[in-house]
Amino acid sequence: MIGLFRRRKANTKAGSAADTYVIVGLGNPGDEYAKTRHNMGYRALDVLADSNSIDIRKSKFHSVIGQGRIAGRKVVLVKPETYMNRSGIAAREAAMYFDIPSENLIIIYDDVDLPTGSIRIRKSGGAGTHNGMKSVVSELGTKEFPRIRIGVGAASSDEDLVDRVIGKVPKEEQAVLDRAAADAASAAEDIVRLGIEVAMSRHNHVAE
Repeated sequence: MIGLFRRRKANTKAGSAADTYVIVGLGNPGDEYAKTRHNMGYRALDVLADSNSIDIRKSKFHSVIGQGRIAGRKVVLVKPETYMNRSGIAAREAAMYFDIPSENLIIIYDDVDLPTGSIRIRKSGGAGTHNGMKSVVSELGTKEFPRIRIGVGAASSDEDLVDRVIGKVPKEEQAVLDRAAADAASAAEDIVRLGIEVAMSRHNHVAE
């Protein structure tokens, strides 16, 4: 697999757009998935877009995207429309087009290995059991990029994992997930504004 962060042109240094951030929220397109646990990346991006007056509706990179600024830096918000298992296509195309360094690509996604409502920021790492992240790592050819994980809780012993992540969510839990989406959006803003170390110290927590 050829790594993502390579020279795009013979006279262009890879990762030259140091003040541009591509933030990808993983999810599935369609109203039937909108409020499911598997769409936490989309939900966080919606909050981020709203709080920074960014309109996400342009079709590009097998996604809908929006562009704006946070703390004077250009940000590109990306919602892949490939369905979860092929999310990496969108992440790769956007990151290559804007020619960003790996630390400026931020992926936001749900994680069943974290308690519901928890937030975890990491500088790098594997994909775990998440099929969307498996696609991202495979397409990028690297694990060295930041990610924000939003806890949605593990399936119970009598619950199917697929039903857990794309099934109906109880109303009382939706409020917890809304807060988690807002926390993740704030975490992404802090990575752009203040750097990942500060963002990690501020936002890494386990919900009780």
